[in-house]
Formats: sequence, structure tokens, C-alpha cells
Amino acid sequence: MKTHWIAIDWGTTNFRAFLMQGSKQVSRISQPCGLLSVEKDQFAPTLQNLLQTWLEQYGNLPIVMAGMVGSQQGWHEVPYAPLPCNAQDLASRTLAFTTPWGSQAWLIPGANGTSQFGQPDVMRGEEVQLFGLSALHPADEHFVLLPGTHSKHAQLRLGEITASSTFMTGEIFSLLSQHSILGRALPEQQEDNEAFLLGVRTAIQGAPFTHLIFSARTRRLAGEIKEASVHSYLSGLTIGYELQALPAALHAWLVGSPSLTARYELAASLMDLNFSPANGDDCFIHGLWHLFTQLQGNRS
Repeated sequence: MKTHWIAIDWGTTNFRAFLMQGSKQVSRISQPCGLLSVEKDQFAPTLQNLLQTWLEQYGNLPIVMAGMVGSQQGWHEVPYAPLPCNAQDLASRTLAFTTPWGSQAWLIPGANGTSQFGQPDVMRGEEVQLFGLSALHPADEHFVLLPGTHSKHAQLRLGEITASSTFMTGEIFSLLSQHSILGRALPEQQEDNEAFLLGVRTAIQGAPFTHLIFSARTRRLAGEIKEASVHSYLSGLTIGYELQALPAALHAWLVGSPSLTARYELAASLMDLNFSPANGDDCFIHGLWHLFTQLQGNRS
């Protein structure tokens, strides 16, 4: 097995690559060049350009990719692995190919199943973080929240992902704050924990969501929140509404960026929920490393 390899999280809006030596991160690249900014036939040249410095220094390193790059809108579509699934299931369904410059590459498939509310549900990229969390923090069972544009609530049992439900919390917040009357003509926004917690308390009162979100306007007009705090209030509303789906007194892992998981922990302080944060990048890297070792073993 080559010592160095490259782990990639290529999503809809962002690209992140990690130069790895075994299970250790050596360097990283982050660029706002997700799928939306790449033409269908330009994935290979785009990736080669992004990785040029590493390829020149280390040669044609193996590359393992996860995220929306394996979707219908991505480089190559890789069918989902059905839940429940374990890491071996993902590895067996991974798409292997050779890049135009000669690197061996793999695309991780993602997973699909039925949500806790009986709806079809999917994930791409989060499955890697879930297996990474399981490797970093072994236990018979994990309940995991993965905050983001499309937040996931997932369950693992004995190293197997058994269920997942998606909540469009991040995207709803973005739409409300950037493309609705609620976010129009506002001054520069500031972090305001008091407004955020007011949003959480409002969300858990049980009123219909489309009624609650209008309070971001009416509370501002009534002087109950500052104009510079509207985004904080909306963030509390959307996160609080998502967390209502969780049973009281639940202990769950929070996998994501420190700034985002801190918001969920703050909301949980009002809701009798107990969260343990885990760094999303660490989980992603360890998950891909676990899969990479299996993929290399499958070639021998």
C-alpha cells in the first residue's frame, strides 16, 4: 500500500481534499468549487488542477472520494447502498476507476433507506463520517446528528448504519435569511446568543413552522429583537424546530464543524438533550481511511 493517498469530500458547493500519510493528515485544500461550479465533462481537469502541487511532489497518488461527486449530478453516479449497511457493504459497492493522469480512484456510494417518518431518505458523505465516528468512539450503539445544509439524524448498531432521517435546516435558514422578506434590508448581522435562544424557545412551543418563521419579522417590528440579530433568531428557530424530533433526555453525538455543533449544543441546553461533539473532518478522514484499507485489500 502506498504511504500517501488523498481523501476528498466533494459536495454541492464546496471541495475539500486531505493529503494523507496512512491515517494522519499532512495537508489540506479547501475551495468553493463544488458540483454546481463544475461542468459535467470538466471534473477530471478540475481535480487535476486542484491537486497539482501534491501530484507533482508525490506522483499519481490513490484518491478516495465521497459526497455528491458520486451523485447523478456528479462525476460518475454510484448507486446507493441500502440501509442497513456496514463499511464492508460500502466498500463492495464502491466505483473504482483510473483518472486520465493515472491515479487509481474510488467513489464511495452513499446510502439510502426509510426515515423515522416513513419517507425515502438518502445520504452522500455522511455515511463516511458515521463510520469514522464509530471507529474513533467504539460502542454498541450510536445516535448521531450531523448538522449542515441537510442535517442528518442517524443510528448505528454494532458498526452498522441502521437508519437516517434528513432535515433541510441549513438550506431553509439560507433561503429565509437571503431570499425572503425576513432577511431583506437588514444591517450587518451579529452573533446574538440571546436572540438565538429566543428562537429556540419559540420553535419548541409547538406552533406551525410557517407561522413561527414570520415572527422573525414581527418580533423585529415590535422591538423584541434587534435588526442585527434577525439571523441569530432565525437560526434558533430552524435548529430548535429540527431538534423537536428528538426524544427528551436523549444522548447523541454531534458530528460537524466546531462553530455549528456549538449552536446545536446551545439549543440543546433548553431542551433536555445531551450532546457530545465530534469534529466532522476527523470523522470523515478516519472513515475514509477505514474504507481505503478495505479497498486496497480488495485489490490484492
